[in-house]
Amino acid sequence: RVTKSNSEFINVSAPPISAGLHGFYANYLKKVIDLIGAALGIIILSPFLIVLALAIKLGSRGPLFYHTKVIGQEGKEFRWYKFRTMYLGEDDDVHREHVSEHIQIGNRPTGKIENDPRITPIGRWLRKHSLDELPQLWSVIMGHMSLVGPRPCLPYEYEQYAAWHKERFAIPPGITGLWQVSGRSSVSFNDMVILDLYYIH
Repeated sequence: RVTKSNSEFINVSAPPISAGLHGFYANYLKKVIDLIGAALGIIILSPFLIVLALAIKLGSRGPLFYHTKVIGQEGKEFRWYKFRTMYLGEDDDVHREHVSEHIQIGNRPTGKIENDPRITPIGRWLRKHSLDELPQLWSVIMGHMSLVGPRPCLPYEYEQYAAWHKERFAIPPGITGLWQVSGRSSVSFNDMVILDLYYIH
């Protein structure tokens, strides 16, 4: 059970929450770090980003970027960009069914869709190394995301969230977060939310 007044992190080994900067100064400092980090990331990685862009365009027909509306801070929508990793014209029915099952069950490792035929060869490599997420550095500069925070979700996922799941959107979503470095797809949906709430606290 996780609330703002009481936290019990079930099945998750975590150190005690320590007091630190709070309020305006903490938020301001985090935004400054986000802006500097994202800007430096784009500048330093720009030659590599060009190589990735060429590989995607040469690998399959379709646009360079995939974009969709996702849920961010306080349940508000924003447009989310990633490098395209799927063949053109594929639908999301398989993904809808996959995420719905894991949200409803709650305690099963989220995992990935095995041998997903919708994914291109270069897309499979990009996803394996999380390089398809790099365009989100621009979302950080635009103020929609942070470098670190809860992962945004799609509207059809948000509709299935319980009230306590939605608490993970108390802060801006991040490119990476605590659950991604704590097991990623081996972490269950409920434990993913708990890790996000632990990070927020």
